[in-house]
Amino acid sequence: MKRLIVMIGVIVCVVLVFFCWMDKNTLKSITLTSPNNTAMYNKVDILLAKSAPVYIEYTEKKTGKSYRTRTSHADTLHHIDLLLLKANTEYTYRVIIDNLFKQKSKELTFKTREQSSWLVNHWFNEQHPHDTTALGDGMILVCFGRLPGYMALIDNEGEVRWVWQVDDIGVRVASITPRGTFLAMLRPFVKDFIDDYTMTPEQVQKDEHKKPMRRGSIGFAGGTALAEVSLTGETMWRVDLNKMYEEKDYQVIHHDILMDENHHIHTLYRPKKVGEIPVNGKMVTDTLGGDGIMVIDTLGNVLETWSAWDVWNVANDPYIDEYRYDRFHMNGLCFDEDGNYLLSNPIEDQIWKIDRQSGELLWKFGRNGDFEMDTTAYFSFQHSPYITEYGDLMLFDNGLYNKRSGAKSFKLDEKNMTAETVINAVLPPDKYTSRMGNAYLLPNGNLLQTSSKTGSIMVTDKQGKVLWESVMYYAPYRAIYVPMETWDKYFKEIK
Repeated sequence: MKRLIVMIGVIVCVVLVFFCWMDKNTLKSITLTSPNNTAMYNKVDILLAKSAPVYIEYTEKKTGKSYRTRTSHADTLHHIDLLLLKANTEYTYRVIIDNLFKQKSKELTFKTREQSSWLVNHWFNEQHPHDTTALGDGMILVCFGRLPGYMALIDNEGEVRWVWQVDDIGVRVASITPRGTFLAMLRPFVKDFIDDYTMTPEQVQKDEHKKPMRRGSIGFAGGTALAEVSLTGETMWRVDLNKMYEEKDYQVIHHDILMDENHHIHTLYRPKKVGEIPVNGKMVTDTLGGDGIMVIDTLGNVLETWSAWDVWNVANDPYIDEYRYDRFHMNGLCFDEDGNYLLSNPIEDQIWKIDRQSGELLWKFGRNGDFEMDTTAYFSFQHSPYITEYGDLMLFDNGLYNKRSGAKSFKLDEKNMTAETVINAVLPPDKYTSRMGNAYLLPNGNLLQTSSKTGSIMVTDKQGKVLWESVMYYAPYRAIYVPMETWDKYFKEIK
């Protein structure tokens, strides 16, 4: 019996040695390059003698944090992306050939180059709150609307870890798509340059209220093109609507771009209406400026449209003369939990719910709306509505009446038409922004808030206390939270 066991053991060892010998591969070359000469991204080209899958394990020397890339498909030539690297930082790494018996290369090293001077963020100092735990594990996506335009990711230490640049046009706003890419609204700088510059709190309090808040078509915060960008910074496609359409209503979109599961894009546009309105006691014919929803595909083809004029009674509107060129100034679009639309109508200080199929106006929420609510929680000239993971409606209250801005969220009971205030995170007085801005509930319970006119991107608690702040040199229209899970198909932290 003992002899049989020994013989079986010997046979197993021989078989294992044979398979190990048969499976053995040779790592012929490893080449590191930095696409677009960025400090935050290395591409590793790996050449094998025989076809096999590979992956890379790499470690940041300073912190000891280790990561593993995706496993590539079996081949002899592999291209592995190392993303979100820190600038001017040393890393060690190994290439692993993922055979039955894994083959590891010797430990290799590389150091990323220093950050480009134009991407260095100088906010991180004692003059601003900088609790690095406040943001959690994710990053913040910001957009730059001047030339050249760009999107950039900022981490909890204020460092830029990813960037995409476009030379001929600015980037107004962006969103994360269901397929884990970035969808960018592109706009010519001259279209709305007044919104690009920061102001002191005193200027916001005084100068912003000297000019009309509703500036008509020059204040649409819009764009003339869209682009989808991969997480490696590759432009997947770009559509220039102003070059594609002769009809002016389809040439410009504004404020929001959302991609649904069918990869259709939902955005806002400015349909006009020719109608008779009372002016100084007389009925005159004029072209009225309004807003609507436009659905397009990734080729730029218009699939559906909805206009606010379809649900608005011009004859009973006491303000139609005053706001005839920008009656609604709708500045935010999102999907409700049931798939219908929620629209921000800041001139009415309301959020509207629109049936996505019929176009019917289902209800109005806010001042003079359909919900019973705490009148002290009224909001004004609000931006960026969205539904939180708890099903609450969150928005950014610009606070034109009391000159205090901040995040608010509400639990809406659509059966009984009541609204409960869940969060009222008013920012400090010096962070008042009369226009733009947004708020987002982070996974850790804190809030990401943008005071656009003061240039401040902040993480606050639910009472509005500022825990973390990045002051930009321009007025960021909005800041988007990007969870680390977005990058799972490229790499994961392993320790």
